[in-house]
Amino acid sequence: MSDEEFMLDTDDLERRMNGAMNALKTEFSSLRTGRASANMLEPVMVDAYGSQTPINQIGTVNVPEPRMVTINIWDKSLVGPAEKAIMNSGLGINPQTNGTIIMLPIPELNEERRRELTRVAAQYAEHARVSVRNARKEGMDQIKKAKSDSNLGEDDQKFWESEVQDMTDKFIKLVDQALETKQAEIMQV
Repeated sequence: MSDEEFMLDTDDLERRMNGAMNALKTEFSSLRTGRASANMLEPVMVDAYGSQTPINQIGTVNVPEPRMVTINIWDKSLVGPAEKAIMNSGLGINPQTNGTIIMLPIPELNEERRRELTRVAAQYAEHARVSVRNARKEGMDQIKKAKSDSNLGEDDQKFWESEVQDMTDKFIKLVDQALETKQAEIMQV
């Protein structure tokens, strides 16, 4: 094999690093910030028709006011299980029911809860950084293997290592920016 034949699959590395960012965004969307959001109910699963069903698949989720979420449950028999799922979700919200409509008033977060949520956000960000670094490690391992198999010259090795490191730095910076934005959102009163 000649030096030109080694091609690192940077698209795959970028896809994996993007996957870490997307997972982080999903985790961040489940953190309650004191403002109403339909996304905050994504992790809530309701025992409906014998299986665990996302709450947005048994009713329409709306945000009519900055501190209110409403869910219009389509099947009246699922109102009770939906209420129970919300109370057991750990969101700290007490549902109020009016017929098939469940109203979720979003209380103000106290300072202690805000700080706790910023710590949770930091943990989520660290998991994303670890995923990005794992993708980097696999890329670097591919480069080292190609070098040891004599399929890669010294200059090419440095080029590919630089490419992988630049991509890693870019995604770590994106994770840090997302964390900073989320923490500011959580601490905003």
